[in-house]
Amino acid sequence: MKQFIDFIPLLLFFIVFKIEPRVVDIAGHQLTVGGIYSATAMLIVSSLVVYGALYIKQRKLEKSQWLTLIACLVFGSLTLAFHSETFLKWKAPVVNWLFALAFIGSHFVGDQLLIKRIMGHALTLPEPVWTRLNIAWIGFFLFCGAANLFVAFTFQSYWVDFKVFGSLGMTLLFLVAQGIYLSRHLHDADTTTPKTED
Repeated sequence: MKQFIDFIPLLLFFIVFKIEPRVVDIAGHQLTVGGIYSATAMLIVSSLVVYGALYIKQRKLEKSQWLTLIACLVFGSLTLAFHSETFLKWKAPVVNWLFALAFIGSHFVGDQLLIKRIMGHALTLPEPVWTRLNIAWIGFFLFCGAANLFVAFTFQSYWVDFKVFGSLGMTLLFLVAQGIYLSRHLHDADTTTPKTED
């Protein structure tokens, strides 16, 4: 569910981007609606609203959500300040690669792999499975970052479509593949877990 909440600002960004740019009068101020820059402003505002609401409800945000919010504010603000979409094109690759770096770092720092810290409360798996799963997430984030960068600077007329639907599609496919992989190991994990008598 969390992954889909993270896509709300991105979907709003896409909707505003697709509006034919026009000047509208709001409370005596003329604003341009539609196109990359108003879509970027929508991305910033909606991210603040979504993550702000989550923070108020949960009294905290996960590290990944903080990273996404900060990246949105930094790259979005630079895009608006310098009137250049290049900054926004770098947001997805940088965020994905930082996530990959966090998963890589958990192999060397701390007593648990990052994927086990995230999912360990819900699953009991053998250590080699956790290791393979962590490596799979590293590969996924590296690939997503590279794919976003390639499309953003090679197929510039499609990069917003790919940013929204490509990212969502890749995430869904990866989660389905992860579910299939985990289903093969859950039974083995259950049989090796000691059972307690009530």
